[in-house]
Amino acid sequence: MNRLYAPWRETYITKLTIKQKSCVFCRILADKKDKKHLIFIRNPHAYAVLNLYPYSNGHCLVLPNRHVADISKLPQEEYVGLMELLRETKDLLQSVFKPHGFNVGMNLGRIAGAGIPGHVHVHIVPRWKSDHNFMPVTADTKVISQSLSGIYKKLEHAYKTRHRGARK
Repeated sequence: MNRLYAPWRETYITKLTIKQKSCVFCRILADKKDKKHLIFIRNPHAYAVLNLYPYSNGHCLVLPNRHVADISKLPQEEYVGLMELLRETKDLLQSVFKPHGFNVGMNLGRIAGAGIPGHVHVHIVPRWKSDHNFMPVTADTKVISQSLSGIYKKLEHAYKTRHRGARK
């Protein structure tokens, strides 16, 4: 069996094991400073935010507004709102960045890989042919070709343009 070790993740995982006084996702939602926290879409039940530790350009998280650890705890209306925003976010990423595919998923519970297990979140990772390489392994460096602020501006503009046109 082959193994690929990922030592660059150790610092991130270690930081997350330190007890937080409150949920980071609940804090940024309540702060209402969307640009500062890179929240680019909100709906009555969920919001979409850029991941601060992206695997690739445009890596986003879609979360319910309510602090819930598992999707099974979401009532139907909140679950549907989350899934609708997931679809809208994926479509927005597709129109802005034109990726060749997506990884979409969630890690439910710390043992399953959830860095913040108390607040369920869905990862959307745009993928392009040959988009990942061995830089993290050989140089302890991850190559992300666009800044988070630049990606945020593009998504915010596309979202506003799309919804302005829908109102006409």
